[in-house]
Amino acid sequence: MPAARILLAALTLLFLHAGPQGYRAEIELWRRHHQAALEAEDGWLTVVGLFWGKEGRNTVGADPTNDIVLPKGSAPAQVGVFEFHDAKTTFQAASGVKVTVNGQLLASAPLKPDTSGAADLLRIRDLTMFVIERGGRYAIRLKDKNSSARRDFHGLDYFPVNERYRVRAKFVPYRPPKKISIPNILGRTEEDTSPGYVVFTLDGREFRLVPVNSGDMLFFIFKDLTAGKETYPAGRFLYTALPEKGEVVLDFNKAVNPPCAVTAYATCPLPPKENILSVRIAAGEKRFGH
Repeated sequence: MPAARILLAALTLLFLHAGPQGYRAEIELWRRHHQAALEAEDGWLTVVGLFWGKEGRNTVGADPTNDIVLPKGSAPAQVGVFEFHDAKTTFQAASGVKVTVNGQLLASAPLKPDTSGAADLLRIRDLTMFVIERGGRYAIRLKDKNSSARRDFHGLDYFPVNERYRVRAKFVPYRPPKKISIPNILGRTEEDTSPGYVVFTLDGREFRLVPVNSGDMLFFIFKDLTAGKETYPAGRFLYTALPEKGEVVLDFNKAVNPPCAVTAYATCPLPPKENILSVRIAAGEKRFGH
C-alpha cells in the first residue's frame, strides 16, 4: 500500500469514533494530512514520467537517445540499463554512476515491482525510479522532488464540510468473496476481490456501493452526478474502516480525487459499473484546478 494511502487509512481509523463535537476540525485536520501527502517528496505531485518497458535492454539517462529519458540536467547522460525479461527486472548502472537501491549504493540489482507489496526504489540525485506492473506489463515510474507540479502547487479545493454526507451503511458480505471487474485508464480491465457490498440511504433514496479489499481498509471507487462538473470526471476514491457489527461508515467528506487528477503518469482504476450513482454527492474533494 503506498505511503499516502497508509496515512489516509490511519486517519480514517483514528477518527472513526469521533463524536459530533469537533467534527469540522476533524475533517480539516484530515484534509491537511491529505494535502501534505500530495506535497511530500515522494507524493503524487512529484511523478513526472511513466515508461513502458520493452523485453530486453532499456537504457536510461538524460541523453535524449535513451529509451527512458530523464529531465535535462537531473542526471548523467547515461545512468544505466533496465533489463526486462520473463517478468523480472534488473538494473545495471553505467560505469562511474552512483545510484542507490533502497538506500544502498549498488552497481546492479534485481528490482521488485509495486505489486510485490513494496517496490524497490532506485535513486539518483533528486530522482526516484521504480517498477510498476499492470496486467502483465511492466514500466518504470519516475519521480522528481523538484517537479514543476510540486513547486507550483497551490492547494486543493473542497465542498463545505457537511455531516449529512457521513452516513452509516449496512454491509452485506459475499460468501465467499467474489471477483469484480475494475476498468482503468489504460483501457484494460482487471479482476479484484470484493468482500461484499454496502447499502445506504441518501436524499431519501437507497443506493449500493461495492468495495474492494485494500489491506485493513475497504476501498470504494465511485462516480456521482457531480463528476465532470464540480468533481473529477472519472470519479473519486473513498477509504473506510472494515465493517463493524455489520455496518460501514461512509464519510464522503473524505472522498478524494484519484492520482490521475494531479499527474498524467498514474494508472488509476475507474469505477465499476455498480458504483456509478444517480445522486449528487456535494462532499469531499472538488475537481483539481476547477
